[in-house]
Amino acid sequence: MQAADIHGVMRVVRGEVRRWREPVLGVVARESRDPFRILIACILSLRTKDQTTAEAASRLFPLADTPAAMVRLPLRRIERAIYPAGFYRTKAKQLREISRRLLDVYDGKVPDSIDELLTLHGVGRKTANLVVTVGYRKPGICVDIHVHRISNRWGYVRTKTPEETEQALRKKLPRRYWITFNDLLVPYGQNLCQPVSPFCSRCKLVTFCDQAGVTKSR
Repeated sequence: MQAADIHGVMRVVRGEVRRWREPVLGVVARESRDPFRILIACILSLRTKDQTTAEAASRLFPLADTPAAMVRLPLRRIERAIYPAGFYRTKAKQLREISRRLLDVYDGKVPDSIDELLTLHGVGRKTANLVVTVGYRKPGICVDIHVHRISNRWGYVRTKTPEETEQALRKKLPRRYWITFNDLLVPYGQNLCQPVSPFCSRCKLVTFCDQAGVTKSR
């Protein structure tokens, strides 16, 4: 893919994703711009399917949707609320630890800086970027496995890790696409540009795409 192609590619992706269910993190963000809810939902979503994440969040938030309420909630009750999210016991502890640190260090507020968010236990660059972009509408690029895979498959970047992809996109991707890039590529990757045997025959981007790493497609 040539650098100039990205504008046409983004128009196509934006039109295509309207056909599919919105990812759960997008739903949480649309319903509430609360950075704490977005942070918690993102942690719940790690290694967990969207439907399971949505159900876990819908049970947890009525019980605790602020750091103070989360700290007061018994650990076992958090576990029961978010089960069967992946690594639910570990995540329950993380939610308590993060909430305690927010109260102790940030007066109960979620920081709007990627560097400060990374000091919270269990928060990586993907989560930090998501909170900053979706919760605070500040520039950032959330790179999950879909963004990493598709950006490389297109040939738009050539990187080995999501962290490298984020840095490459920061240098190359026009800033107007930063905040929405993850929102668009996640459903595109879930429904069409899948990890194994993507639906290239149905893809309107096939003329732009290098199909890097694709050995079998449908």
